[in-house]
Amino acid sequence: MTTTLTDRYLETTLRRLPVQQRPDIERELRASIADAVEDRTAAGTESAEAERVVLNELGDPVRLAAGYAERPLHLVGPTFYLDYVRLLKALLLIVVPIVAAVVAVVQAADGQTVGSVIGGVIGAGLTTAVHIAVWTTLLFVVIERIPGLVAPIRGWTVDQLPEPVSRRRRYGALIGETIVLAFFVAFVLVSPNLAIQTDAAGDPIGVLSPWLWDTGMVYLFTGLGVVVIGLQYAKFYLTWNLPVAIADLLVSLAAAGLMIWLAATDHILNPAFAEAAGWPEDVTRWIGPGFIVIGVLSILQTLVEFAMATSRRTWASRDLGHTIRTAVDQLPGVRRG
Repeated sequence: MTTTLTDRYLETTLRRLPVQQRPDIERELRASIADAVEDRTAAGTESAEAERVVLNELGDPVRLAAGYAERPLHLVGPTFYLDYVRLLKALLLIVVPIVAAVVAVVQAADGQTVGSVIGGVIGAGLTTAVHIAVWTTLLFVVIERIPGLVAPIRGWTVDQLPEPVSRRRRYGALIGETIVLAFFVAFVLVSPNLAIQTDAAGDPIGVLSPWLWDTGMVYLFTGLGVVVIGLQYAKFYLTWNLPVAIADLLVSLAAAGLMIWLAATDHILNPAFAEAAGWPEDVTRWIGPGFIVIGVLSILQTLVEFAMATSRRTWASRDLGHTIRTAVDQLPGVRRG
């Protein structure tokens, strides 16, 4: 018996279907194909050519079989895609920084070197992010392919729109940041003259490392802080533009990177001050890793805020906490309080 194109097409389609469905679908498909071929031959098309045209119009038999079996040909379809993205973002923004901070603290407490701590933080962060992405995707792949596994997704309403960030609120936050920076810069600059601890001659012992003043590094660090605040004011008064966004990103990364480097090279605390104050060795050992953790978290937040502001082309991007709350609020089953 000669195998026709229709036979080959049906065989390719049916072998991807459950056995119990094959007889009915084969009869339906064969009759549909035969009718379509007959219509074309009646219109004057050669029989072999008519069969080829009809099968081409039916399309890929794998896709056709998936349609009959109601089996998706994608990992996460449109029904669940938005919830998948929201959950993935929320988990990455919440879990990765926490894991990185915990690893840094544990390794620092274990007495590992600064380089090992930084490497451990980066490695733990990347590993955690990969696991979150893989397992979250796998979860939604399973949900997508098991009918009735979850309740129907709630419909979207205007109540789910995020609250706008008011200009007054942004200005209030800007003033707060300016005040904090002013106090910080003032403390740094006058710290060598603060008589919190004194030496045998009665001269004050500075809290911060004298190396910062000997090299002028203290002025670079405070200068970066001032530039960061200046760029925040520029972002408040100017419309969004990429050069200012990139400048803000680079300066913020430079300030955080400099703090990490100073902590990693033990150039923040004055050892003489710690000794005069009678601080336990454990306290001084934790100061450097603590600043490293703060610097790493600052870099992560800077990168997230830059990505958000760039994608929206607006300075009025929410802070990291607001982003996390918004992402969680939009997850399936989460209701606003």
